[in-house]
Amino acid sequence: MFSPGLWIVLLMAAGSSVLIALLPVPTRPGMEMWVFDPNHAKIARYIAEDWNHDHASNPVTIHLITGAAIQSRMMSGFYSDTPVADLIEVERGMIGQVFAGPVKDVGFVELTGRLDRENLRTGINGPSFSPWTTRGHIFGVPHDVHPVMLLYRADLVEVGGIDVSKIETWDDYFRVMRPLMQDLDGDGRVDRFLLNASPTSIYYQEVLLLQAGGRMFDEMNQPTLSEPVNARIIARLATWYAGPGHVASEITLGGASSMRLVREGYVVGLLAPDWFAGSIRTSLPDMTGKFKVMPLPAWEKGGRRTSVLGGTMLGITKAGRTPEDAWAFAKQLYLSPATAQRLYEEARIVSPIKANWPEPFYDVPDPYFCGQAIGRMYLQLAPDVPLRPSSPYYGLAQQLLNQSVTQLCAYADDHRLYDAAALEPEAQRLLNEAQRQLQAQMDRNAFLLPSAR
Repeated sequence: MFSPGLWIVLLMAAGSSVLIALLPVPTRPGMEMWVFDPNHAKIARYIAEDWNHDHASNPVTIHLITGAAIQSRMMSGFYSDTPVADLIEVERGMIGQVFAGPVKDVGFVELTGRLDRENLRTGINGPSFSPWTTRGHIFGVPHDVHPVMLLYRADLVEVGGIDVSKIETWDDYFRVMRPLMQDLDGDGRVDRFLLNASPTSIYYQEVLLLQAGGRMFDEMNQPTLSEPVNARIIARLATWYAGPGHVASEITLGGASSMRLVREGYVVGLLAPDWFAGSIRTSLPDMTGKFKVMPLPAWEKGGRRTSVLGGTMLGITKAGRTPEDAWAFAKQLYLSPATAQRLYEEARIVSPIKANWPEPFYDVPDPYFCGQAIGRMYLQLAPDVPLRPSSPYYGLAQQLLNQSVTQLCAYADDHRLYDAAALEPEAQRLLNEAQRQLQAQMDRNAFLLPSAR
């Protein structure tokens, strides 16, 4: 039997719940937009000033929120039909969860038809749509392209008398740059490496895999980790990372100690998407004139000279009350030359909007990079960035790929085996197991089975 006190508590709880359910939800004035990056917020507020002046009856308010908070609030709202913003900027790592269920239940408005009717899709860099597309349906406008180039220490290269014009492939790069890989203090250990990467560089493994023509998923987001091309790629990576003669070592970028190592020349080259070129100018302002960029060395002669890392989209939520106004503001924000200019000048991020590519600000020499017009250099690579998967299991695939690389490097060291061809059978075995684990997880989601499409 319940005590009288407990009955009172239960009745009060029930009554409170009913009262809360009956309370009207206050109507928000205008539209809301959630962003996770301070630079994005500053630019959005700048564009919103003009919008709000012309649309006083439906102004837009920009809220800067952490990425983790956006993901939590966004997914909670989508699942429970509680209020979310009208427009949300979503980073690539967040989008998989949005696409985990049936297409009809995605919380964003599908944009495929709008883009085609207004002839916008052909005006935006094609590969930049791939992370925001699931099962043939586009749900976001790309914010960026994020092509990757090689950032290298021009001062060290020039002192070493090295001619980078002789570099076309990664084999060329490691051969030509080899004299810079040195023991600087005489202790018998190398103090300078040629590339900032290691067996645990989870993001860089994908950058290099995609550049080389590998992939983790096919066009229908079915897993492809076990494809032989991937085994060939990670076998070559193991020769970069493992053994007494390894040419790569990683600085975990972000803290003061890592910036000190960059300044001291611990690595000669770094994989650099456009946003990284912007951030290093802020992190190491005293290094002006020490760096240059070049297209990535290709894996084979005539091969792709870039890759891609990161990405953001702008989506219109189904919960918004005025989707037509949200779409109009999204276009004003993302298609605007003013946005492209501020984004480049403040963060060195290049626009995916082809109409903005001829803008002269991309041709301005940058003193930080020895006078190179890096905006134009990044844009020349934009059409060739590889496609990226939008699978909800992308994060798991990344982890399994990285695990395979780490295990292969351990195998190479254990067997003192540092020839790529000799490592391929073990690489294939590891990726077959990774594929099995990934497929087992995916088979639990009935919405992503081919028969459910």
